Amino acid sequence: RPCSVDRDQSPSFPCTWKAQILIHTCPKFAGVQMEEVLDCINSECPLCLPGLILFFYFVLYLFLAGMFSFCMYMMLLTLSPYTPTHRDRVSPPGVMIRPYLHGFTIAFNVSEPSTWKPYVNSMHHFLQAYNNNVQEEKNIECQAGQYFIQDGAESKEKKACQFKRSQLHSCSGIEDPTFGYSTGQPCILLKMNRIIGYRPGYGTPVSVDCAIQKGNASALRSVDFYPGNGTFDLMYYPYYGKLTHVNYTSPLVAMHFTDVKKNDFVPIQCRLNGEGIVSDVNKDRFLGRITFTLSITM
Repeated sequence: RPCSVDRDQSPSFPCTWKAQILIHTCPKFAGVQMEEVLDCINSECPLCLPGLILFFYFVLYLFLAGMFSFCMYMMLLTLSPYTPTHRDRVSPPGVMIRPYLHGFTIAFNVSEPSTWKPYVNSMHHFLQAYNNNVQEEKNIECQAGQYFIQDGAESKEKKACQFKRSQLHSCSGIEDPTFGYSTGQPCILLKMNRIIGYRPGYGTPVSVDCAIQKGNASALRSVDFYPGNGTFDLMYYPYYGKLTHVNYTSPLVAMHFTDVKKNDFVPIQCRLNGEGIVSDVNKDRFLGRITFTLSITM
């Protein structure tokens, strides 16, 4: 049935809430039928309805944006900028090598310096942070063979142990600035990825060994490891994060390939060995191990 409305009164059934809004919006709604109300809207107030719709969605999305911002703010209050909150499923560390230029094939011709100088330059650049004078200036000497646990507030700046490039001996670039590439006996550096709070080896230093991945084992006859016998000393762990462990330099193991088959592609795999170390996951070839190829032409 028709709905007769008065401007000063609420409309009777079946008028909807939309009609009520329209009646109080358009100035010519006193004592008219609903059809006349709609005609009034179309003729005298054409922007009322679109404006109301836009206003409704503006308020709606403003409310949603506020709710989202509030939830994000509350979530961030529960997170620490210094230590990850959820670390129960953190994997053992992966590893990486230097030099790393164009993938995991290190190929050069000993008689052509232009083929191996890029590797040498990359090694010198990487080891700048390990220069003896830099380490002596920024870091401290620590007691070897035990974790360097530092108590105190999370925000307190942590000290870092010295790792001097001279500890790499023949692979330091000090005695031989070419890192053995000029003689066909290249050095390759291996480092573990940083994990905040991780203590590798469960009290026993993690070591490194290398072997032929596929093929004749005699293609790799001799490898020297530095420092020591190719171990990551416990004093460099745990790592406390870049915000507080600002001068931390990851420990390295240098692998000096003194006798490798020449004029051939030699696939080599180097692994971490120690308690809690995982290196046999097929889906992750960098978890506890790394594979690369040496191709040395004489």
